[in-house]
Amino acid sequence: MAKVDSKGRIVLPQSVRERLGIDPGTEVTVHEEDGKAIVEPEDDPQEIIERMEELVADTSPASEETRPLDADLDPIAQRHRDAVRSGAERDGDE
Repeated sequence: MAKVDSKGRIVLPQSVRERLGIDPGTEVTVHEEDGKAIVEPEDDPQEIIERMEELVADTSPASEETRPLDADLDPIAQRHRDAVRSGAERDGDE
C-alpha cells in the first residue's frame, strides 16, 4: 500500500507505472472524481501533433489545396499549437 509523505508525495507501485506507461519524467494529471484521486499520464505532445495532422488530412478534400496553419488562426489556437510543439521539441531533445 502506498503512503503519502509529509510533502504530499506518493510513490506509484511499479506494476501500476508499467501498465500506464508512466516512466520517470512523465507528466501526469491528478484530479478528484467521486471522492477518489485519479492519476492519468498526459498524452505525448508529438502524438498529439501527429493526431492533429491525421485529422486535418482526413477531413481535407483531396481536390482542394490546404492553407498554412498560420493563416487566419485564432490566437488561442495558435498559442495552444505553439505550446504543444514546444513540448514535443523539448521531449525530442532528451
